Amino acid sequence: MTKIDPTIPFVVPVSPIVEFWNDVLAPKVLTYRHILEGGLSHHSAQVFPRLEIQNGARVLDVGCGFGDTTLELARKVGPMGHVTGVDCCPDFVDIAQTELRSSGLRNVEFHVADAETNLPEQQYDSVFARFGTMFFVNPVSGLRTMRKALRPGGRLTHIVWRQRAENPWLAAARSVLLEHLPQPDANAPSCGPGPFSMADPTLVRNQMEAAGFTDISFEKIDAQVLVGRTIDDAIAFQLALGPAGEVFRTAGDLAERKRSAIETDLRAVFSSAHHDADGIWMNSASWMISATAP
Repeated sequence: MTKIDPTIPFVVPVSPIVEFWNDVLAPKVLTYRHILEGGLSHHSAQVFPRLEIQNGARVLDVGCGFGDTTLELARKVGPMGHVTGVDCCPDFVDIAQTELRSSGLRNVEFHVADAETNLPEQQYDSVFARFGTMFFVNPVSGLRTMRKALRPGGRLTHIVWRQRAENPWLAAARSVLLEHLPQPDANAPSCGPGPFSMADPTLVRNQMEAAGFTDISFEKIDAQVLVGRTIDDAIAFQLALGPAGEVFRTAGDLAERKRSAIETDLRAVFSSAHHDADGIWMNSASWMISATAP
């Protein structure tokens, strides 16, 4: 297995997109961690048993967030392996470090880094990313950076959302918001291309081929995800994050004036969703995309 060269530094990000994540989105993500981490894990839980990762492997987890996938990967590679988690948000990495200390694992490290623009080259047997690559400003460049991080023959697996129509957990609320508010201005500050930017497999295959990957495959993953513990929680989440949150944020004062009517319509959406003791659940759909670095 490839050994990691500890002298190769990770680069702390400074791009406008990363600044937007840290200044605007990170505090909201922290507030709704219970929805995001709890819901997204239903996709990675289906993917993990299918990962082609060997005991003793060196693995990079891109967009590691709070570190739950990184720690799971560390258990998968065993004590002779090693996993590095990177994320552009220091607040997320701080939480990941706390989770690491309580896990007892010794084969993990976390770094604040911009995986789209700079990673150590030919250091890893596998690269994994859960719902992070869709936000690359330049997908081909970001995928190429990830490919270069792999040793020859190494494998990339990333999870991205499928089409908006297959993801009512995000799309339904956005449709409600657009009945009351205008589309966001194209020049408004944002998190990047957005959650559905890699939904088209033909487009993504072309991007990955341009980035130098081979043996590219797509596999559908379907899961119900948590959208809130209560209806009020679900409404607040949608107005803070995701496509609906972007519509609400960019509308400014107009959104606040129409908040009452918007919340009434959102309440109807979540009232008809599946409820159980843990909260409210809606359908979601993703691609598990795998490829080889030649």
